[in-house]
Amino acid sequence: MPRNADPRPILLTGATGFVGAHLHPALVAAGCPVRCASRSPEAARQRLPRRRWVALDVEQPHTLQPAMEGCRAAYFLVHRISGRKDYLEREVDGARDFAAAAAAAGLERIVYVGAVEPAGEPSRHLRARLETGRVLRAGGVPTAELRAAMILGAGGASWEMVHQLARRLPAMLLPRWLRNRSQPVLVDDIVVALVAALDLPAGWNGWLDVPGPTVASHRDLLRRVAEQMGYRPPLFDVPVLSPRLSSYWIGLVTSADLALAKELVEGLISDLLPSGESVWDRLPGHRPVPLDEAIALALADHGADSTPTPATEARIGAAVASYRAGPPIDGRPPRHAGREDPDAAGGGTAGR
Repeated sequence: MPRNADPRPILLTGATGFVGAHLHPALVAAGCPVRCASRSPEAARQRLPRRRWVALDVEQPHTLQPAMEGCRAAYFLVHRISGRKDYLEREVDGARDFAAAAAAAGLERIVYVGAVEPAGEPSRHLRARLETGRVLRAGGVPTAELRAAMILGAGGASWEMVHQLARRLPAMLLPRWLRNRSQPVLVDDIVVALVAALDLPAGWNGWLDVPGPTVASHRDLLRRVAEQMGYRPPLFDVPVLSPRLSSYWIGLVTSADLALAKELVEGLISDLLPSGESVWDRLPGHRPVPLDEAIALALADHGADSTPTPATEARIGAAVASYRAGPPIDGRPPRHAGREDPDAAGGGTAGR
């Protein structure tokens, strides 16, 4: 665990993605040897030569166990939204193969960033996130699933979509679904929760919500972001604009891929509020960043891709160091009080 001098590396999948890029320097600062995984390790090595890279593709099962050999834990940060009709099944199959390889390699822990369970019927994107979590937790290796709504930070797909909408629209058309609510969380807080998850006791298997401290509608979030950039566009309610039509509108106004915009927007048709136990109840020494401050920090980080700036690395490093200086995460058994059947004992039905 990060508090102990364990020489075995941590496998970081999704190392070039938004969350993985922010997590890596925090793990290194915490004294963890990190093995980064990529489908294209040579290209990744050219971009980030100081990191240790290994080939891993969740859709190529033969690459999984060799990448895991000798590791003590793995972060599963792989997620590919696409327009393919079978991407949900591919996501779940990849998670099942990953869990099997992790068990065969003797890993002690998997940590996964998933999605908040919606109040209504989940979209395909959210169902893929939730099913992936169930498969990992049922796969034989103790898994800590951390469920988040929108993660705020430069390079995050949902945040970039909101940021560009708030910046580019002379007026905001507000469909009814924008009245739904969530608790956006800053990427700094996600990283603290991810590092803390490695401190959970052996055998701990379950999920925790990772909410931001502020409940806000998607409409309110757009307004707050626009105001912090100095814009006050007029707001017009458009009750007939469906999520599908909205995705086309977003695709025109922002740089978001149309398939990505469609999947993300369809995930907003219900409230995305915590349905179970919050990770912050187990980390009383850490206070997640309030929404307006989180927006300001995310805006200040712009100008680069998902790779964090030195200032962002330092800020996240300080947050992780503060956690590590205090008591570890409360390791009592998980209490799944949400809408989901916990399915923690194995035998998940996803993809069958």
